[in-house]
Amino acid sequence: MIDHLNSEILIAPKFKYSQLVKAGSHYYCSGLIGLDNDTGELVAGGIGKETETILENLQLLMTEFGLDWGHLAFARVYAVDFANFADFNIAWEALFNTISVPPPARSSVGVSALPLNATVEIEFTFYKE
Repeated sequence: MIDHLNSEILIAPKFKYSQLVKAGSHYYCSGLIGLDNDTGELVAGGIGKETETILENLQLLMTEFGLDWGHLAFARVYAVDFANFADFNIAWEALFNTISVPPPARSSVGVSALPLNATVEIEFTFYKE
């Protein structure tokens, strides 16, 4: 059975898609960009600030649907410019250095553009029995 889940906490998607899909024990989170949850606008500050915002919004989504960092299995990162990717890693490690679970497997892909001129987008996969 597949359940299509949409958050009542995060801003609604601007386009037609499910924010989170549960397929058996797997949860697939659509790509998140660094949108301010109050204004719906992309946060200023580049890839580091966008990454922080994505992870904050992901925490809200996880809490809403009974997931936690220990369920996070995989993250796929799409970045427009790898010249600033160190700022992504700083934001990423700031989170994973403060929680007691190891980080997920991760891949990174260079792209020419992202929605709303974002510099980073991240897809997440969770596993919860």
